[in-house]
Amino acid sequence: MSRVGKSPITLPSGVAVTANASSVEVKGPKGSLSQAIVSLVSVSVDDNVVTVTRANDSKPARANHGLMRALVNNMVVGVSEGFKKELTVIGVGYRADVKGKNLVMQLGYSHPVNYPIPNGIGIQVDKSNNITVSGIDKQQVGQVSAEIRAFRKPDHYKGKGVRYVGEYVRIKQGKSS
Repeated sequence: MSRVGKSPITLPSGVAVTANASSVEVKGPKGSLSQAIVSLVSVSVDDNVVTVTRANDSKPARANHGLMRALVNNMVVGVSEGFKKELTVIGVGYRADVKGKNLVMQLGYSHPVNYPIPNGIGIQVDKSNNITVSGIDKQQVGQVSAEIRAFRKPDHYKGKGVRYVGEYVRIKQGKSS
């Protein structure tokens, strides 16, 4: 058995899960999410406990067993607590600001970088260099964070750019004269 797949998911108060043969829907205080179920895996809900079982021991069933359990668990955590990723903008003159539905960043280019904020995502900027991306969908929060970081990845010579909080960037020595 999959170590991840066989562990049950206990539901916190205020979270409801409905599962049928083709999809799982999770509703909570922060919103609702739904996910399609793989045909080799089934999801059942009994007394605030969600269990994921697989049909047989084939390789695709074993692979999707732990995957479905992790996806359902991420949905439960997302609608009850939410997810967030923090980024920092490092560099002289580099800054970010939220204007309406856009994240506007000065990243050393000749023009400002405008990033439209997707639905379901909240972006906050404090002190003009710390960006916090939050939402209920873990995949969407990670994707938006990666797209923001991709506008100016950290430079390995000066350390300038957009990086995750806690990300270590090794600074190279450069040319020696």
